[in-house]
Amino acid sequence: MRPARATAAAVTTVIGVGTAAVAAGRYASDAALKAPPGRPLPGDPRLTVHGTAAGHITLTRCLASLRPGVYGLESDSVHAVVGPVIDDVPHSADTVVRRLERVSHGALAPGSRVRLTPRLHHGDPASALGIEYDRVEIPGELGTLPGWFVPGSRETWVITAHGIGSTPEHPMNLMEFLIEQQLPILNLAYRGDPGAPHSRDGLGHFGDSEWRDLDAAIRFAVRGGAENVVLYGWSVGATMALHTAARSGQRDRVRGLVLDSPVLDWEATVRALATARRTPGALLPLAVRAARGRTGLRGGRLPVVADPERLHVPTLILHGPDDAVAPWYPSRELAARRPELVTLHTVSDAPHAAMWNADPTSYEEALRRFLTPLM
Repeated sequence: MRPARATAAAVTTVIGVGTAAVAAGRYASDAALKAPPGRPLPGDPRLTVHGTAAGHITLTRCLASLRPGVYGLESDSVHAVVGPVIDDVPHSADTVVRRLERVSHGALAPGSRVRLTPRLHHGDPASALGIEYDRVEIPGELGTLPGWFVPGSRETWVITAHGIGSTPEHPMNLMEFLIEQQLPILNLAYRGDPGAPHSRDGLGHFGDSEWRDLDAAIRFAVRGGAENVVLYGWSVGATMALHTAARSGQRDRVRGLVLDSPVLDWEATVRALATARRTPGALLPLAVRAARGRTGLRGGRLPVVADPERLHVPTLILHGPDDAVAPWYPSRELAARRPELVTLHTVSDAPHAAMWNADPTSYEEALRRFLTPLM
């Protein structure tokens, strides 16, 4: 009986370890598959406010607080906007001073804990930007999808889709620019967003199922008078745009794609977000395996990258080497394999989905050059 009991104990131990490993893999994969809208992604550093003055804010000095450009600054009770670093204001060696553009709501006080975010605006187009818009309801596969529509005089509409962990507020960064181009804008809230239906399994699928909501937005736009559309996505929203252009029954209406920080290697993104959640390196393969089993995705690359021949419309990719969530090497590869269609605008010193924030002027000029012939 002793050998039998020893064998049983060993089997029980193996089962226990295996169950724990599966649970650890599922927990680690949640960082990518259950990223809540509007909440910081794992790895976004928290900064301490050390002081404010007229037009200035002093923050903890780190790589994030030294980023060039313009960013939102937020916590649960505060939203503000900060501009470039100011070097000629006295400060200690462990702090950095940035221009304080505005405080949208709440109050910044010494000791406040905040994060930088690509989202500059809080609210809706009317409350945040003074832009007239209509709230619309888009019939989708899973139910009604809410959206914001800003009218314009052109027959080509721009349909925008935010990215992982973000909200429909993010595309408002470019709304004034798009209005200057007289382009109608349909800003989509898709499955999992507040007010939108949830996916059946409650998980994100890196665009592999979410693209159907973007497809529904195209049908809505066509019924509303659009002759053609440009799909403009950030992060997973960019991946949704690629899927839609390749798979939609309305793909003949798509004139072009604008892809900011596209997630093209989903396994790399799972590993990056799991690592940022301090998952031990030995468990990262389990996180990827769990994500694969839970979503049904296969292979590291998404089909739109594995087969660049499926791309048939002019495409602008805005991406850079400092994106720690969606690596940019697939973007470079896609641009290299389809140079007749794809333009890659490289942005340095920009985190995920913040290519505009790092250098708004250069970004908007690249976007203007791309959109002009598509209008």
